Formats: sequence, C-alpha cells, structure tokens
Amino acid sequence: MYQALYRAYRPETFDEVLGQEHIVKILKNQINTDSTSHAYLFCGTRGTGKTTTARLLAKGLNCLSDGNRPCGECANCRAIKEGSFIDVIEIDAASNNGVENIRELRESVNYPPAAGRRKVYIIDEVHMLSTGAFNALLKTLEEPPEYVTFILATTEVHKLPATILSRCMRLDFKRVPESTLITGMADICEKIGIDAHEDALRIIAANADGSVRDGLSILDQCISGGDSSISGKDVLEFLGASGDEDFLELTDLVRKKRSSEAITFLAGILSDGKDVRQFMRGWINHFRNLLMVKFMKNPQTVVNMSAENIERISRQAKVLEPEDINRGILELSRTLNEAGWSTQPRILLELAIVKLCMGAGEIRELSEYGFDRAPSAPAKAVSAKTGEERREAAPAETAAPETDNSTAGIETVKVPDSPAECKSAAPDLRAEMDAGAAPDLSASPSESDSAAGREEFDCDEIWNEVFEDGEAQKGSFNIISRGGTLTSIDEDSFTVVVSNDVAKHHAENNRSLLEELMEKHTGKKRSLKICRKDLSGRKKRTAEEIAAEAGEVLGIKVDVE
Repeated sequence: MYQALYRAYRPETFDEVLGQEHIVKILKNQINTDSTSHAYLFCGTRGTGKTTTARLLAKGLNCLSDGNRPCGECANCRAIKEGSFIDVIEIDAASNNGVENIRELRESVNYPPAAGRRKVYIIDEVHMLSTGAFNALLKTLEEPPEYVTFILATTEVHKLPATILSRCMRLDFKRVPESTLITGMADICEKIGIDAHEDALRIIAANADGSVRDGLSILDQCISGGDSSISGKDVLEFLGASGDEDFLELTDLVRKKRSSEAITFLAGILSDGKDVRQFMRGWINHFRNLLMVKFMKNPQTVVNMSAENIERISRQAKVLEPEDINRGILELSRTLNEAGWSTQPRILLELAIVKLCMGAGEIRELSEYGFDRAPSAPAKAVSAKTGEERREAAPAETAAPETDNSTAGIETVKVPDSPAECKSAAPDLRAEMDAGAAPDLSASPSESDSAAGREEFDCDEIWNEVFEDGEAQKGSFNIISRGGTLTSIDEDSFTVVVSNDVAKHHAENNRSLLEELMEKHTGKKRSLKICRKDLSGRKKRTAEEIAAEAGEVLGIKVDVE
C-alpha cells in the first residue's frame, strides 16, 4: 500500500528532524542524563514535527540501545514506529475530549509499564479538551507516577488554561526555514529517483510556509503526475492556488498605478478557477501583513509566515506609504463586504483595483459623478474646498467676480475672530482688491505666518473631528461641544468660546485632552485659551430659562420647583 511522503519519510532518530535543533539538543541531553520531565508541552504551527518529536522522545525513553537513543533499530523502536508498543498511548483530544476519557486515562496511569521502562501518553490537539477534562487531568499531570511521562501537543497554546501550562515543560517548535525544506525535499527526490528542479523546490518551500508536512504533501502531489522531472511551471500548475507571490505581484502593479496590467493579471489568476471572494480575503491579509511588517521590529510574533516570506513582504512594505496600505485594507474590506451580496463579485474587485491604482484626487473626481464617496482629505485640502463652498454660498449681491489664485490669498491678511465674521468679511476684502486697493504688505513675517497658519484650518470641521475622537474616550465630552465653539486657531494657541459655566468647567478639566486632540488634527502642539461669551447685553433670565439651558447642555430635563 502506498504511503504519503510525510509518513514514509518520517524521522526515526533525532538527527533526521528538520529545523528544530534547539529542541533536539534539549531532549537528547535529558535522555542521556536521565533527567527527563514528567510532562511536556509541544506547541507550534502545523507540520513542524510536534507529534514526530513526541514519538522520538517515547522511543528514547524506551530504547534498548546502549549508544545514542533512540537508535531506530531495536525491537522497542520498531514497535513504537508501527504503533504496536503497549506502553506508548496516543490520544486524539479532538475526538476524546470529555471527562470520561480523561477518567479512563487516570485509571490506566496506575498500571506500570508492561514492555518498556516508561509509560508515555501523547495527547495530540490538547486544546480541544473540555474545561471539565482539563480539571480532571490537573492532579495526575502535576504528580504522575515516576514511570509515566505526558507529552501534550497543540497548535493553539493560547487556548490552554494557565494551570496546565504551569505544570509542563514548554517547547516551542519554529517554522522550518525554506533552505532546510529545500535540502530535505531534494534528498527525498534523490532517493525516489525524481529530478526536481531547484526553482520547483523553491516554489514548493515558499508555499509550504515553514511546514514540513505541507511541503511534502505538495511534493507528493507533483510527483503523482507521473513525470520523472518536476519544473517550476509544473508546480504552479499543480498548486492551482493564489500564493504570496501573486499578492506581491498584484500589489506592485497597483503601487505603480498600472491598472490595465493589474486587471489583466487578475484575469489570469481567476481563469485558473480561483474563487474571487477567497482571493480578496487573501489580498486583505497580505495588506495586513504589510502593515505589521512596516511598523513592527519583530513581525514574526504576529505574522504567521516563514522568515523568507516575511523578508519578501518587508521589501515591498519599504516602498509603500502607510496611507497606501490603509487605503488598500479599507477599500478591499468594503469590496469584500459588498461582494457577499453581489452576483458579480469579480466586477467589484476590478473596480477596487482601478480605484487603488488611482490617487485620492482621482477618486474624488469619480465621487462627483456618484461612483463612490471620496475618502477624507487632509486638513489643508478640506479647508481649501470648504472655503470654496463658502464663497459659492455668499449672497449674490456681495459675491466677487471670478479671480485667479492670487486674489484668494486676501483672506490671510486679517482673520476675524469667529467663522461667522469670516463669511461676512471675505466679500468686502475681495471688493477692495477689485477696486484697485493693494494688500497691506507691511505686516511682520511672524504675523503673516500666523495668519496663514490660521487660514489653513476650518474651525468647524476640526472641532467636529476633535469631538468625534473625544467622545469615544470620555462620555461627558459632549458637554463641551454643546456649550463651546472653536473660534480661531493661531500659531501657538487655539481659542474656545463657551456660553455657560458648566461648559467652561468641563473644558478646564479636559484641557490636556483637548490640546492633545488638536495637535492630532492640526499637526502642531497648541495651548488652549478659554473665553466666556459676553452676556452683559442680555436681559435677566428667569429660572425656567436657566433650567432649559442647563438641560440642553446636560442632555436631560431639568424641572424648576
């Protein structure tokens, strides 16, 4: 009967284990010095050798050889390999995860080994045990008989209770480097008489992503074609799946704004029968990996990839701006969400590629025709657009004729104290220019710079953005927004006018947070100035009016008795 390569060429001694030298060194030394632990926890990604190493440890504890153990040749080693050794018990926790199964295990622990020196329990996928099963295992795992060794194996160590973790010696299995995988697969191909080209083995190793079993499974699939020679082209044809190389290539085309080539490249991928939605999920994950690699010193902790694949992504992340990665994630996530309800997901993906290839400016132009909502523009661009909208909204009798860009700068000569005064003052300033009045250039550079700095920002827009962030951090933040108004942003300060003492009190208490949020949205640290609105000209208010105002600020109904 034919055996899969990963079963036929399973290591029989520690020297044959690929890529886990740090673990092999520990276990060999413990076996030689008879200092093995009573319980081990083998954790790591799939196909890295956890179960194989557990069997090798069981062999080493029961090997009859006087030399290096395990020898792989004695009667006990052969029996463990064949699965007939009575003192090595393998349990699949995925299908035996109940309290009853663990109780049976606890009862069998009391019986000493029948054929070997040690009784070894290998519990695979141990994270699948139920809470009750974990609790039933605790005491036995902590103080088993001296002739018993437990080996727990899992791919999801975070699901294990801390009480289990503290009772075991934890050994973390690393992803196997591609170079080690290539060498191991080349040796196997030589033994079975297959001529595997170097580029073919490289592609297999890259798609195995550090898993020996995945790599041998792909190699087995390629060999099943019946050819005695395997090329890189053959491997790509057999794989039939989008790997990291496809995402790297497509992302590069988008970065270079080659929309036509990107859509053609996508068509070639989908013509092989790839699922559009699955491809989008993979591409989103690729952008996520780019984000992690760009901003983390040690991305291996959060990026589930081999070191070589991380290096490839790092090279691409260096040439991408953070906003490009951000736009890619958001646009593809939105497209994937819409594709879940669409009968034509491919068209949505092609549209997303076109939009990613275009800059933010081009996307805004598309939005004017109703294709999509434009992404948020930087503060300066928003201000310029807002200023244009204000000029259009001015009364017809006071609107100025169309002028070139030089006349638009008149607003920077003097900035009124409030946004409302800006609206009324701008037409008068333009009228003075049209009448031939020259702008006052005698102002000092610092005054001009300050005015220009204030002109960059739209107070209403920034005030809204500040409170969107502020209310997410403090629920009472809306009291300031209801009773306060941002009237001006100077070079080193910004002014907030409050209409009541309650808003003033909250603004004072949240001064540092307001200054922090203003720095975030204006790009510079500025100090807060709080002014009380002048109410001297108002008539004396009744208690009912005061209660109504307080209720409006606090968002509750205030009754006067």
